[in-house]
Amino acid sequence: MTEVTARTGVPPSPPRPSGRTGQTAVVASTPSDSHTWGLVVLQCVLEEAGFFVRNLGACCPAALLLSECRAAPPDLVAISTVNGHGRVEGADLISVFRRVPGLSDVPVVIGGMLTTGGADHREVVAELTALGYTGVYVGDEALQRFRVHLASADSHAR
Repeated sequence: MTEVTARTGVPPSPPRPSGRTGQTAVVASTPSDSHTWGLVVLQCVLEEAGFFVRNLGACCPAALLLSECRAAPPDLVAISTVNGHGRVEGADLISVFRRVPGLSDVPVVIGGMLTTGGADHREVVAELTALGYTGVYVGDEALQRFRVHLASADSHAR
């Protein structure tokens, strides 16, 4: 039984099949966020964009995310947060992630509800971007902006 299965009761996404082409993405929530619907939406959007997705589930410990990404570095990491702790936990996560050899250049995005109060989204976006996130998505247009990001990244990869 893997750590993901033991923690959530749900088996992790299978490893990428050998010989499969396309990009790989890892999706997870912040460590305190038990909401799964954001992860499901992210997985669907990424799969529609042609990604093979490894979904690590809700309440994903930073150590598990780092371990999974070191074992098989993805082309993209997407962090979902709905409980409003994304600003704090997201900052902690990206600070550690960017120091890991082999992962420092992996694009990492975060989106959802990043604060519990009325913080200025522009301030939070600027803060998390400065810490190393490739994209920070909040508000009503977040999902559409993420799709544009994926399309833009895809066109740059060609």
